[in-house]
Amino acid sequence: MSEQDSANEMNPPDSPPAANSSASATASNSAAATTSATAPASVASATTQPQTQPRPKPHRRPIRTLKAKPPKNATKSQPLSTKQIVGLILGAIVFLVPLIVDIPNLGEPGERMLAIFMLAIVFWVTEPVPLTATAVLVIGLEVLMVSTGALVDPTGGDPAQEEYVAKYSQYFATLANPVIILFLGGFMIADGAEKYGLDHNLAAVMLKPFPEKARLTTLGLMLITALLSMFMSNTATTATMFTVVIPILGALPKGKARAGVALSIPLAANVGGIGTPVGTPPNAIAVGALAEKGLHVSFFQWMVMAVPFMLVVLFLSWLFLCALFIPKDAVIHIEMNSKWDTSRKAILFYIVAGTTILLWMTESIHGVSSNIVGFIPVVVLLCLKVMDGEDIKKLDWPVLWLVAGGIAMGEGIGNTGLDEFLVGSVPWETLSPVLIVALLGLVGFAIANVISHSASANLLVPLAVALAVSLEGVDTVTVACAVAIACSLGMSMPISTPPNAIAYATGEITVKQMAILGLVVGTGATVVLVFALPQVWALLGLV
Repeated sequence: MSEQDSANEMNPPDSPPAANSSASATASNSAAATTSATAPASVASATTQPQTQPRPKPHRRPIRTLKAKPPKNATKSQPLSTKQIVGLILGAIVFLVPLIVDIPNLGEPGERMLAIFMLAIVFWVTEPVPLTATAVLVIGLEVLMVSTGALVDPTGGDPAQEEYVAKYSQYFATLANPVIILFLGGFMIADGAEKYGLDHNLAAVMLKPFPEKARLTTLGLMLITALLSMFMSNTATTATMFTVVIPILGALPKGKARAGVALSIPLAANVGGIGTPVGTPPNAIAVGALAEKGLHVSFFQWMVMAVPFMLVVLFLSWLFLCALFIPKDAVIHIEMNSKWDTSRKAILFYIVAGTTILLWMTESIHGVSSNIVGFIPVVVLLCLKVMDGEDIKKLDWPVLWLVAGGIAMGEGIGNTGLDEFLVGSVPWETLSPVLIVALLGLVGFAIANVISHSASANLLVPLAVALAVSLEGVDTVTVACAVAIACSLGMSMPISTPPNAIAYATGEITVKQMAILGLVVGTGATVVLVFALPQVWALLGLV
């Protein structure tokens, strides 16, 4: 969700009045018109007069040809890498196979959806096209192949397959799914916090209680990063916090201490995003997949399930980080001053943001869905002119469409009967519920280390939910939440997640250091997540 800075453009205060500008422009245009009109006449008169004496040739300056500059927004297309070329070829093959080869016990709609699913897997792993492009490709192919708007009859002439064909509007509706609206509200608050300096000011205030000891200061940085990441995108949080951390890194001696402080930020951003449904896309994908099955997880319920686990992981990872990188006697001196924006618009934003978060956390009291609450800041901030169209443009729309693609994938798998086929292909009933959760969670963690967290969740969460619904003794909410959280714990490589890439770009971290920290913390947290946390949730009556 990197994966944004906003800037306000103003006219200079000493710019000339519009009337004077118009007048000078008119005069300039008139002069230009006169010159262009008289120049041809002079040339014509010169050619009609007889020449009695040879006239010296006038010196002419060489004509300079100006090359047209490309637009500022134009970007050079990069050639496809070997991995991407292989992805395109492999994607075409796995897409065509289910369409050509008849698959036993799977109807025509299911075979077409299997082709779409296999293509999405290859494209999300190899990225021959952007992740968002694959997400909307999934929606487009579902509409054209397995819906009532399909170009070719999706039933294959079999009336019994009509129940597996959904209306095309159902797939288009995923772009405005209530979970998308929830995320939209979160993005609006995050963008406003950056616009009015709320994120930086909160960091300045919250760092004051921490002493100058490097280990405790690092703990403070991690707690603040995690808190911001619960309501802002992980990428925006990491970028914001590195504006604070970069001067700190310069003051530290070169060595492990610098690497430790730099690693603390992406680690806390990834772990902090677990805490709320709007913290990171995998959470939203899980909530959306559960909602499609009639299972509602409130904003507060997710927090009660995830925040204690998040805090434990954060504390243990801080201990490991200190033991590995930060000496006991290291000192960090931070000078941060909060400068609050007290303009009318800023105050209105503080009120709206605070009210929205409060309503999200008290859903069980007032009964208003968190999805509906998520639309409140969008409406109010725009109507009060606190934010405008330019702010809307800056929202992370690709992430919203990526989440929509994951939701559409889940709907397509369920509508076409592909979920029943996939579940029936493996003897899942022979496995205990604990092993099923563990297997899916560990697979999600492993995949999320090499492809994006969102893509991992898009692939696994719909399948996990479909599997859990069909099996007795397996709690669907537990499976969905465990898989989504496991996908957020994959953070061992710079390519694993945008916060890691931002930290690696500082030049203070080696891939080996990031891999050691990410694998130890991620593996340990995933093991606790899949083997211990479901029992805790059940014991507390949360699932």
